[in-house]
Amino acid sequence: MKLHYNKSEDAFYVRFEDSPYAESDEVEEGVILDYDKKGKIIGIEILDASKKLSPSFRSSLRLKEIPVSVGS
Repeated sequence: MKLHYNKSEDAFYVRFEDSPYAESDEVEEGVILDYDKKGKIIGIEILDASKKLSPSFRSSLRLKEIPVSVGS
């Protein structure tokens, strides 16, 4: 799993796996799911992240303009 926050765009992205991207769907305003060709969710993007993510979650990540990898 990879996490990334883009401070200038206030966008938070979680990539669950490295499968090739096929399509996206905005499931809620500013919440976009990315799918592979089999329809499996491979990522989620949250726009206006500073407004949508709780303060405790944001501080636990210490959101910075750097990518973070978690797991294998």
